[in-house]
Amino acid sequence: MYKKDTIIRNETGLHARPASDFIKCAGQFKSKLTIHRVGGTPNKMDNAKSMVTLLTSAFACGDRVEICGEGEDEVEAVEALITLIDNISE
Repeated sequence: MYKKDTIIRNETGLHARPASDFIKCAGQFKSKLTIHRVGGTPNKMDNAKSMVTLLTSAFACGDRVEICGEGEDEVEAVEALITLIDNISE
């Protein structure tokens, strides 16, 4: 398992367009990917490949999130998603 965290800096958080980009990126990898709010509900790991789950999690600007990957391309997947979050602008 590989995991890494970052802070959402986009003013509108992971709303529809950034969430769509996130899902497209996550879907390119074979690994199981999860995302959760650091300091949020203990042990609540959301499927990082599900648009509905991502939108209902309502990740907002300033939230610290952790992305976890488990599988053959876990490092590449987590790094790609962290980079995407860090570079979202709108």
